[in-house]
Amino acid sequence: MAVIGSGPAGIYTAEALVKQSAEPVAVDVLERLPTPYGLVRYGVAPDHTSIKSIANYLRRVLELPQVRFLGGVTLGEHLSVEDLLGVYDAVVYCTGAMVDRKLGIPGEDLPGSVAATDFVNWYCGHPDVDPDRFTLDTSEVAVIGVGNVAVDVVRVLAKTAEELSATDVPHEVLERLGESQVKAIHMIGRRGPEHAKFTLKELRELGELANADVCVRPEEAVVLGGDFPRQVQGNIKVLQSWAAREPVGRPRRLDVRFWMRPVEILGSERVEGLKLERTRLSEDGRVVGTGEFETLPVGMVLRSVGYRSVPLPGVPFSERTMTVPNEAGRVREREYVAGWLKRGPTGVIGTNKSDAAETVRTLLADLDGRERVGHDGIGALLASRGVRPVTYDEWLAVEAAEAELAKTLGRGERVKLVGLEAMLRACRP
Repeated sequence: MAVIGSGPAGIYTAEALVKQSAEPVAVDVLERLPTPYGLVRYGVAPDHTSIKSIANYLRRVLELPQVRFLGGVTLGEHLSVEDLLGVYDAVVYCTGAMVDRKLGIPGEDLPGSVAATDFVNWYCGHPDVDPDRFTLDTSEVAVIGVGNVAVDVVRVLAKTAEELSATDVPHEVLERLGESQVKAIHMIGRRGPEHAKFTLKELRELGELANADVCVRPEEAVVLGGDFPRQVQGNIKVLQSWAAREPVGRPRRLDVRFWMRPVEILGSERVEGLKLERTRLSEDGRVVGTGEFETLPVGMVLRSVGYRSVPLPGVPFSERTMTVPNEAGRVREREYVAGWLKRGPTGVIGTNKSDAAETVRTLLADLDGRERVGHDGIGALLASRGVRPVTYDEWLAVEAAEAELAKTLGRGERVKLVGLEAMLRACRP
């Protein structure tokens, strides 16, 4: 079997294949990067070490004798779908959904207007993002969105470099964070506190920031009566408590805003401001503008208003749902899908486990009684194209180099290497 993508969805799929199959199974996990774990490595905030510890579970799956990690292999560049179906009995696509949705407003393409995932990838050391990508040379930043990713972004912006020193943030990025000129951060939601998507635990962390006052406008924290779930009630209570307190003069300020929507990003050559409109709910529950406007003098806008998958070469894709069309994980004969690429960007990391189990049940039922065609020919096929996959042992060498770098710098347990070349030097000296 081949699993394309080594994030939680992909590794949970590999685990399900091993556990559910009644006959011996060999699973290759193919990943375009030299590093596994996907969002656990490149999406979870560096100061959320408890969530990042899920990598220990994923590691045990990759160390199963039936599972093999092949890093640095890209579908559409090194291999086609036809190539995969020629050497595997089945293929499962698990490449996630890590491209931000657009705001669809004027000025969105100005320099300084960027996807929140680009910023997340930057501070997480993703090799696709240059460590010089962000300079943080503006005094005010707007983050559009009130979900957990937005909360992570504003928390990292609000913290000092010293507070993040013990994390695995790349050293080049930590230096940039230490030079940050940001004094005011605006987190903006189109709807009210009762509609926010962040979790209570994440929200409370903002109230514990030592370097920033967290402010909420009392009129924006008002919530009309409703039978809200406990999680939402907790969010409302915290936000209203912040609305009742005064700033104490910390170096940075975080304004959490509600009932405001961005209508235009202002500037000529780069972002110079953000025009907002006050909103309300119409009778049918839609967000509508009130005609009351406000302009924030921000020099950077980070959008965090949802995520979408991108098409894979040769794989069916729905532009409407931004997913691969499927029935219980089945795409076409011997082709399957799991994770966000299957269902959209919903749920938490653990949701991928049950999702993967469903896909694998479908796959194994389809293969029951069918003649096997797979064979261990992927190595020869890649070699014929000059591709040498990164092995699991080589990935462990990257981990060891990151631990040694942290020791050298006097920082935490590990510091991420930046860029593909540095990683390959670490595993292939």
